[in-house]
Amino acid sequence: MPSTTALAIIEDDASIRQSYVTYLCAQPEFDCVLVAGSVEEFLDRLPTATRPPRLVLSDIGLPGMTGIEGVTRIRRVLPKAEVVLITVFAEPERLFQALCAGAVGYLLKSTMLRDVKAGLLEVLDGGSPMSPAIARHIVRHFRPLPAPAEVLTARELQLVQAIEEGLSYRLVAERLGISINTVRTFIRRIYDKLQVNSKAELLARHRGPAGGQ
Repeated sequence: MPSTTALAIIEDDASIRQSYVTYLCAQPEFDCVLVAGSVEEFLDRLPTATRPPRLVLSDIGLPGMTGIEGVTRIRRVLPKAEVVLITVFAEPERLFQALCAGAVGYLLKSTMLRDVKAGLLEVLDGGSPMSPAIARHIVRHFRPLPAPAEVLTARELQLVQAIEEGLSYRLVAERLGISINTVRTFIRRIYDKLQVNSKAELLARHRGPAGGQ
């Protein structure tokens, strides 16, 4: 039985692809059996691989078929292979699409190469590696979020109500008798408390069932 794990890499950016090849293919745990710039190229060249890949590290933003779409195709022809996706995107929607497609891990491209290697080895031990930022999205999705009325002060709720009415920061400041800078400070504090990152998310939380609207 081979002492190394057959690894395939799918990445369209030549410089990034080369960095993966230079580092990962030099590791004693891996045998790089296939390197491709797209899922289509990977599938076309798969019959020429010295042995079937056990691990596939794939970018998401690929020309032609996306990495997420590729997971299903790859697992169809390689049912024993595990696919780890690596991307610049940390959006929850992409994350859950990837997991639903059958990806076993989801890493950000900002991940250090040694940590990419550790993630791939974690898969072999039965784990599902995820970058910390990705893991936080998972936690936020499954952790019940507090209703605005439970965590915001009466003053903060007044500010949210004013924003919901469409008032500008200047008009909010005039209504509440505070400065625009104070309004901005309140907004940042409200975002932190409600775990949102934009006005749209804030209004969605406030108008939703949890907000009692």
